[in-house]
Amino acid sequence: MSEHFIQRGDVTLYARVDGVDDPAAPTVVLANSLGTNLHLWDAVLPLLPEGLRIVRMDKRGHGKSSAPEAPYTMGALISDTEAVCDALNVRDAMFVGLSIGGMIAQGLAVKRFDIIRTLVLSNTAAKIGMPKLWQDRIDTVRTKGLEALVDGIMQKWFTRDFRNSPAVTPWRDMVCATSVEGYCGCCAAISGTDFYTPTSGLRCPTLGIAGSDDGSTPADLVRETIDVIPGSKFEIIRKAGHLPCVEKPEEYTALLTQFMKDTGHI
Repeated sequence: MSEHFIQRGDVTLYARVDGVDDPAAPTVVLANSLGTNLHLWDAVLPLLPEGLRIVRMDKRGHGKSSAPEAPYTMGALISDTEAVCDALNVRDAMFVGLSIGGMIAQGLAVKRFDIIRTLVLSNTAAKIGMPKLWQDRIDTVRTKGLEALVDGIMQKWFTRDFRNSPAVTPWRDMVCATSVEGYCGCCAAISGTDFYTPTSGLRCPTLGIAGSDDGSTPADLVRETIDVIPGSKFEIIRKAGHLPCVEKPEEYTALLTQFMKDTGHI
């Protein structure tokens, strides 16, 4: 494992590389959701095939990356990810983006087809929510902190059984540990994004993954985005919410591995 701090303008971005630390190895990039850091993928990593170079990063305002003043734009988040990929010499990768990570993935795939060869859009959409929803969320976090939202977030993210188990605690803590600037900044970026037109122009092999119990990006919303990309595939993981890589890591990783085989990535 190697750790990297990459400077882009006024923001410092934290990334780490696991598996084979060789740019020539088949590369997988994993991009996480709003309110989580790169440890979102911890349960997936040991289940992935041998011989991969696995790149993860904390987007601005999350984890070990710095948190410049909000609001952020989706363009800035995409450029941050591009800078990390360029610094680590990521090319022809399978890019797995979950939630806001999936929005970043769509934007980066349109912009840099040398970086992304295949795309996994997980629990995401070309457009998520209406501006009022995101502004209300920003206002609440600014006045009352993330603790005021965390119960509602857990309800949308996880199935009832998971929510009622001790396994939910680290995820609750992770959301509450996110900086207010980072959270509000990324809410603003999501609010201003509608990628239906650019995403419909993508022609890279694409897999969509949804959770049957996802309260943030319901399966129908995910499918609507996947359907605009010709030749794409779509899978639903049963009894999983917004973070199936957490609730059902074996099923989730099996889909990723099969997609790698189908597309000749491994």
